[in-house]
Amino acid sequence: MLFWLIAIAVTAIACAALYYAAGWRVVNADTPESDDANSHFRLVLAGIDADLAAGKLGESEATAAKGELAREILRLKAESGHVAPAGPGFGRGPLLGGLLLVGLLAFAVYGWLGKPDLPSQPLSGRADVAAQQLDLDTAIARIEEQLAATPDDLRGWTVIAPAYVEQARYADAIRAYRRVIELGGATPDLQTSLAEALLLEGQDTDIGEATTLLQAAAAADPSHVMSRLYLASVLTGAERYAEAVPVWTQVLALAKGDEPWLASAQQGLAVAQNGGVASTNDQEAEMIGQMVSGLAERLAASGGTIEEWTQLVRAYLVLGDTERAQAAFDDAVAAYPQAFDRGDLDTLALGAGLTINGAQP
Repeated sequence: MLFWLIAIAVTAIACAALYYAAGWRVVNADTPESDDANSHFRLVLAGIDADLAAGKLGESEATAAKGELAREILRLKAESGHVAPAGPGFGRGPLLGGLLLVGLLAFAVYGWLGKPDLPSQPLSGRADVAAQQLDLDTAIARIEEQLAATPDDLRGWTVIAPAYVEQARYADAIRAYRRVIELGGATPDLQTSLAEALLLEGQDTDIGEATTLLQAAAAADPSHVMSRLYLASVLTGAERYAEAVPVWTQVLALAKGDEPWLASAQQGLAVAQNGGVASTNDQEAEMIGQMVSGLAERLAASGGTIEEWTQLVRAYLVLGDTERAQAAFDDAVAAYPQAFDRGDLDTLALGAGLTINGAQP
């Protein structure tokens, strides 16, 4: 009902404006001041004619005087903005009838074609909009069809490889990254991404290849952080602490101080320096133990945010309880199965040498 009231009001205002614009009226009608000026010019013209008849002015002089008078009249009219009266309009009756017909026709057409009674609907709930928004599965399926037809499409493999990682399709991601390297050549970023997929796949035979890829990436770029971060994590997880310490040191030397992985790298260095156990004192251990106990019980009972799971895993690592840290990490993975939701948590797990695909090997 409110819609129709607003529509009627808007239509009435528009019709009133059209009626006013089309109605008959005089524009810039003559004023008393203009009547006085006209009388003055008539007297001057009569004087010119009288002087011509009396022989005071010649024919050419009289013509010149009349021309000057005409120019003066035109100048005064231009300055006063004098406009001729407007012509008559259509008349009130036909004008009102036409406007009423336009309004009725507009409402009739809208009532037939429009949907004034349709309830409001958010953009995300509209079927036509939802049909235009492809989900990740559909997009991957289309890229896969394209790659089946054109297997040498470097751009297609480059796009689909990280998408496979987000879907936890690590074997497909490994195949895609291998294809990207084969078609476009190896780079530190690609080598690190392939090593990450191999580590996420979690096969024992992949660890050696991942280590080789990470070492090659780190050697190719002295400032490449991610390759060193993963390499130090792998070495720590393999209990090769003497090799892990200098790599952790290199990673921390490249940090600017505000990186999200900085705390995890510092924890990883502490683990490697202490032979797999982070150092702590008795007071800190007691405080952390009390905190961990309450947090673990609450997360086990009702779950929590990914930040809380990360806090719990870090606390177990600080206490040197790798087994419980691994179990807490596995529970967090079950609660947040998508890898892109667990960025900081996975980095922490890698840095501490945990198995990031779930169960212990």
